[in-house]
Amino acid sequence: CRKSLRRSRTPPGRRALRYSRTLAWIREPPGRRCAFASFRARFAVETQASRHSDAAHLLRANITTAMRIAIKALVLLACVHLSLALLSDSPIKSKTKTSAELATRLRTENPLATLHAAQLAGAGAAPVQSTNSPPSLLQRMLRVDYVLLLYISFWYLGNYFYNITNKMALKAAGGIDGFPALIATAQLGVGAIYSLYLWAAPDARAAPTVTMKDYVKMIPVAFCMAAAHGASVFSLGAGSVSFAQIVKSCEPAFAAVIGALLYNKAVSKAKWLSLIPVIGGVAIASATELNFSLAALFGACIANCFAAFKGNENKKLMETAGIRERLGTVGNQFAVTNLLAFLISTPIALAKEGSRFPEFLELCKTSSVVWNNMLASGILFYLYNELATMTIKKTSAVTQSVANTAKRAIVILGVAIALGESLSPTKIVGSVICILGVLLYSNADSLFPPKQKSA
Repeated sequence: CRKSLRRSRTPPGRRALRYSRTLAWIREPPGRRCAFASFRARFAVETQASRHSDAAHLLRANITTAMRIAIKALVLLACVHLSLALLSDSPIKSKTKTSAELATRLRTENPLATLHAAQLAGAGAAPVQSTNSPPSLLQRMLRVDYVLLLYISFWYLGNYFYNITNKMALKAAGGIDGFPALIATAQLGVGAIYSLYLWAAPDARAAPTVTMKDYVKMIPVAFCMAAAHGASVFSLGAGSVSFAQIVKSCEPAFAAVIGALLYNKAVSKAKWLSLIPVIGGVAIASATELNFSLAALFGACIANCFAAFKGNENKKLMETAGIRERLGTVGNQFAVTNLLAFLISTPIALAKEGSRFPEFLELCKTSSVVWNNMLASGILFYLYNELATMTIKKTSAVTQSVANTAKRAIVILGVAIALGESLSPTKIVGSVICILGVLLYSNADSLFPPKQKSA
């Protein structure tokens, strides 16, 4: 019906021209007919190449637009944060202070009152009833934790651009049929080289003083990190980035089950119930996924399993006496774990894709897309993970859960826009339900505290 409709809409003159060209081609000798066929094939290849170049141009334009949107969103977030801090008018209640305490407060809040503070301090330690005025505009501005705001901003940006560069490197290398294991190992290797440089550079970062026994104890955590990263890279290469991120949002469900079964962790009823929207949201988002892939689903689930094991093993490791002091900082802890994960994943990657290693090296030499995006994704993976650990150290549990929830939403939406992935209404609804379920799981014990058992 469509062919007949299209034929009826074609002008008669054009129809006659097509018919005459077809008859002329049939009447041509076989040699010229083959030449004409080769010309058509060459023309089709050139047309396909031009379409690929147009797609690359469109991808670059989408990435540029997404970067502008991300920068504007971060600026808007900073402005909102600053506005809330400035408009939060909470007067301090009057307190009975000694003259020395009042002098210290006056010195810190008003430098012009230093002389008056000195007079009060010399008058003895008699109690003074003081009624303090609300904080000034300058004090409210200085109260904002700009360091934490920068940590969160660069954490989000690093995670966002890591997903984009990682996907571009995998796609240029052939997806899951290419070199996902070698690319994942190379990303860990870039982070390992960067951490070694920080330890070797003067006044950059003090090297940890861990012993060989500490390295042995850190092997389970490093193995889980290597496996989680490798499975995550495989999942991102097998399907769309947004779908893989939605499935990876189910990590609390895996953590709850593994913690309860293997580590004897008590999980409250509120947390078990909050897993229902998490799993349901992923099921809804997967039902209408245009680029659905079982390999991407299984890869993301395996990554969630090893991430849950890593969290439990890391908690056991930090209970070891003296290891915190020998590691020094949180950055050193992640650096040592990343270095061990690289050493563990290297023989596994060579066993899986070692026979094609010369082909991989040749691809890195000839394709700047693979080489540049692989290096960029490696350094971004290291930096955003280290910024995440610094953010967790400076915030409370509620702030961490909110920051993680916002990060997932920004990455899923931003990467889907930048890479031109499908975002159907059902997929958006499923991802929103899943992300809100994760937020509810993180704060379930605070919102619904478990009842204490009576003795």
